[in-house]
Amino acid sequence: MVSYVSAFLYGVGGILVAGMALLVAFQEKLVYVPVLPGLTKSYSITPARLRLLYEDVWLRSSDGVRLHAWFIKLLPECRGPTVLFFQENAGNIAHRLEMVRIMIQRLQCNVFMLSYRGYGASDGYPSQHGIAKDAQAALDHLSQRTDIDTSRIVVFGRSLGGAVGALLTKNNPDKVAALILENTFTSILDMAGVLLPFLKWFIGGTGSKGPKILNFLVRSPWSTIDIVGQINQPILFLSGLQDEMVPPSHMQMLYAKVASHNRECIFVEFPNGMHMDTWLAGGDHYWRTIQQFIGNHVPEIKEHESSHDDKVAAVKSSL
Repeated sequence: MVSYVSAFLYGVGGILVAGMALLVAFQEKLVYVPVLPGLTKSYSITPARLRLLYEDVWLRSSDGVRLHAWFIKLLPECRGPTVLFFQENAGNIAHRLEMVRIMIQRLQCNVFMLSYRGYGASDGYPSQHGIAKDAQAALDHLSQRTDIDTSRIVVFGRSLGGAVGALLTKNNPDKVAALILENTFTSILDMAGVLLPFLKWFIGGTGSKGPKILNFLVRSPWSTIDIVGQINQPILFLSGLQDEMVPPSHMQMLYAKVASHNRECIFVEFPNGMHMDTWLAGGDHYWRTIQQFIGNHVPEIKEHESSHDDKVAAVKSSL
């Protein structure tokens, strides 16, 4: 009997050691995949290939890392909404250009595409703290531009990009007008058990029933479930029900977390949407959903309304 107990304890200990070794050695490689297998880190195409009007933007994050981005405009003097787009964890912004091309046409918007540190032409190595700084640098850049309507900045994040966007939106209530989340996870802590099932007994987010004894080893927890509840701006949740990477239940939990206090939240499901192709599978319904959300929550300010507000402000300041 004693030998069986010893064998069991050794087995559990072995799993713990193996889990710890995997987390310490490979967690960044599991969470961040700047280079897809068989491809290079460089951009396969640029917006020019799709005949899009764009500029290369070079930024510095607050810790000095040099970042690259594309700012793609609908028209030279477009004053429509500007979408700050954050991609998934794999590949680079060039792999999202076809989706963004359609986004610009359907939403009549500008799009700012940031390459996270370590991705595309950006320097550095990806981490949660670093990417959060990168996102802030991108938003600060947009907020200082004079060629866009800075009151109409919409953050749009897919998967990992949703975690990035949620944190940025929470931290900048005066700069971000609205948030769109697509196929985003509750946390990397919860995703660890999805990607490596044996880890779910030792790692988990706030809703996990496990002992969570290895949580301290996770350097990029991206706990979106703890962030969304602090967001007061309007949020649109886009969930592909055939998502093979992030369980759709994660999106439902995110919505439930925020809907109790934020009445400007909308949850929309796409029955045939997978992790990467919800925008394709959703078709016209997908784009109309986003159009309506932006139209309702990030409306265009008419010139005469803006002029009237300026006059009222001037009168008040003179009193």
